[in-house]
Amino acid sequence: MQDVLIIGAGPCGLSAAIECGKRGLSSELIDKHNVVHSIYLYPTHMQFFSTAEMLEIGNIPFAISNDKPYRDEALAYYRRVAKHYNLNLSPYEEATSIEKLPDGSFRVHTRKRSGVESYREAKNVVISTGYFDHPNYIGIPGEDLEKVTHYFREAHPYAGMKTAIIGGSNSAVDAAMELIRVGADVSVIYRGKEVSENIKPWVRPLFEGLVTKGKIKVYVESSVTEIRETSITVTSNDGNEQSIDNDFVLALTGFRPDRKLLASSGVELDEDMEKPHYNPETMETTVPGLYVAGVIASGRNANEVFIETGRLHGRLIAEHLMTKS
Repeated sequence: MQDVLIIGAGPCGLSAAIECGKRGLSSELIDKHNVVHSIYLYPTHMQFFSTAEMLEIGNIPFAISNDKPYRDEALAYYRRVAKHYNLNLSPYEEATSIEKLPDGSFRVHTRKRSGVESYREAKNVVISTGYFDHPNYIGIPGEDLEKVTHYFREAHPYAGMKTAIIGGSNSAVDAAMELIRVGADVSVIYRGKEVSENIKPWVRPLFEGLVTKGKIKVYVESSVTEIRETSITVTSNDGNEQSIDNDFVLALTGFRPDRKLLASSGVELDEDMEKPHYNPETMETTVPGLYVAGVIASGRNANEVFIETGRLHGRLIAEHLMTKS
């Protein structure tokens, strides 16, 4: 029986395994995908907002030629860290439920990609799952059409196409800037009065310049209320509707963590069932021996926790486990 079973092999899960190992605690990581799958889902050419140093785990230097790393550099870095520490990792195995045993330990039921079901037993469990598998759906007619996606990977498929972007965050603005470079006809639809105030300061003037020149059309205080094969309906907050010709829709409306594992294991959640109750000094939930690390500890706004802060959760958890032992 392992001392710790960690569900989720993102940067925060890897950090938790490393910190436990440094203190002599045995651990295993399981993930329904491969290591740092959430970063794999980032846009292909994305550059992080943070410096490489802020993304480091396990005291392994993140050495790159630029100040801020790109997606492929981060993937390589975290693979290297996992290999350096020889972490006990079981990829493509999903945790389906967590059972508290009479002796206080846990039984975690799992399902491999092949469909084979099994279970693991451990003295403690850390849930460190991400959120990119669970986009925030709008719930409008046509959202299930093949032309609609909640993930933006790269601009090439949209070259020369009439493409609508729903959202006003950094991801929406970045996508719009990339789409313009390949000759797409870009419309941005956002329910707020203006695109997010958190837009990267070095990008905002470039974006606003393209809007002023008419190369990017922006519909603020508006929502997409229906998606059809060749058009979309944009409705302003005062109720006015207009139909816009359209080939593709990028619904970049954010993502949310999956709370099913937490809820099924008995962890207390906020009234809106979005945020788990836990001790911020130890990351232990209301179920003794069950911990959270990374974005799963956040509320409805997944931006409450980033890699930069979530990577520190593993140390809190490992130190608390040592006091218990």
